[in-house]
Amino acid sequence: MADLVELRRALISVSDKTGLEPFAKALAARGVELLSTGGTADGLRAAGLEVTDVADVTGFPEMMDGRVKTLHPAVHGGLLALRDNPGHVADLEAHGIAPIDLLIVNLYPFERTVAGGAGYDECIENIDIGGPAMIRAAAKNHAYVSVVTDVEDYDALLKELDQQGGKTRFDFRRGLALTAYARTAAYDAAVSTWMAEAAGEAAPRRRAFAGTLKQTLRYGENPHQAAAFYVDGSGGPGVATAKQLQGKELSYNNINDTDAAFGLVAEFPPEDGPACVIVKHANPCGVARAGTLVEAYRQALVCDATSAFGGIIALNQPLDGKTASEIADIFTEVVIAPGADAEARAVFDKKQNLRLLVTEAVPRPGQGGLAVRQVGGGFLVQDADAGRVSAGDLKVVTERAPSDGEMRDLLFAWTVAKHVKSNAIVYAKDGATVGIGAGQMSRVDSSTIAALKARRMAEEQGMSESPAVGSAVASDAFFPFPDGLLAAAEAGATAVIQPGGSMRDEHVIAAADKAGLAMVFTGMRHFRH
Repeated sequence: MADLVELRRALISVSDKTGLEPFAKALAARGVELLSTGGTADGLRAAGLEVTDVADVTGFPEMMDGRVKTLHPAVHGGLLALRDNPGHVADLEAHGIAPIDLLIVNLYPFERTVAGGAGYDECIENIDIGGPAMIRAAAKNHAYVSVVTDVEDYDALLKELDQQGGKTRFDFRRGLALTAYARTAAYDAAVSTWMAEAAGEAAPRRRAFAGTLKQTLRYGENPHQAAAFYVDGSGGPGVATAKQLQGKELSYNNINDTDAAFGLVAEFPPEDGPACVIVKHANPCGVARAGTLVEAYRQALVCDATSAFGGIIALNQPLDGKTASEIADIFTEVVIAPGADAEARAVFDKKQNLRLLVTEAVPRPGQGGLAVRQVGGGFLVQDADAGRVSAGDLKVVTERAPSDGEMRDLLFAWTVAKHVKSNAIVYAKDGATVGIGAGQMSRVDSSTIAALKARRMAEEQGMSESPAVGSAVASDAFFPFPDGLLAAAEAGATAVIQPGGSMRDEHVIAAADKAGLAMVFTGMRHFRH
């Protein structure tokens, strides 16, 4: 096997023709013979290039509406032949097959077709067969063949040819082969995932996931851990598709926390009014809705101003100058919003380390999808938690029913609790959190911590009493004993929302009645581990 291989003959068959004309002209200028198929060949000829049709090489025309055109020994023999194997060389000569040194293929746009909501038959027709077969053949034979599957690699190949005198190095070809196999794997993963959904198969026998590198990261959760950020191409507004307008490079923890913040703020549709979420270590430390964006930020901040330092802020409406000015008063790692006006950007220009991300929109509330978590030797897959409840879904289980104001705060607290690590307890009042207890092994401890944070808020804001007095409390899962409920009552809460379903529900309900609490059951829990 030679390290350097001269590039003499290329087969080009692409769906995405971005940058193809100048790339093909550059190859032709270097003396490379061009083979092509169908529309790609027509386009290259229109650009003034000399092109040989694959049909002339195989002796067969394209047939079956283009389903069959490259599946032929004249193509695959040219790609797979080992140039230093006398038997292979003899077979090439015996059958009149010329070697192919370069394959340029990008596949039918299956993922884009599915994302566009196409029907079943159209999706089927956008499953590429010949393309993956050629890519895999060329990648297998990377000892002699270069294979390009990404438009981004056009310039790299031309640079390699210039540096190596019209040849490619083994390490370069192997790098292209790695990318090629990853592309066909991702393509097959997209097809199998779509087909499982179309067939209503929630747990297919085999499950594949794939992603495209967006950026390498300085490190992972800790400096000794390597990390990278991949996107799955599912689209939609989110951290993966956000545009970073300014600030330092995002870290692993920044991305994780920003995703948590944006996921929670998306629960509050922009048309229903401004909302702000502040997250620290993937848990919300303040959430609020208000008449203006700046007021929503202020109310979210005062819930736990200590924890908000160095936090992540997510907004459900475009960032304005006034809100940006107040955010700039404390150290903030990331701000993510559907947009940012000129005044806001001017304010943040003075905070060059602050990362500002903008998206085109906010995800729909309760948007589904899959949640995947790796474990030793495998991974867990579940539907994303898209569960939501409205007032009509709730069951009043106490003698006293919640007032209208309490009901609003109960639903708000329940929405926030869904995004708090379990065990989760959330105190809310007047559309804002006033105490959050997260991630404790005991629900009583979470309730106590939330009450403690409410008392700290009172001290920091000079309040005469804890804002937990008169608040609504949400618990992400049922109270197995009355103790956690009573801790909330002792803090001053007047209403409780919880899933119910404990064997001791009747004891918990009796305790709520004795304490004068209004309590509702959702029949749904929101564990978040």
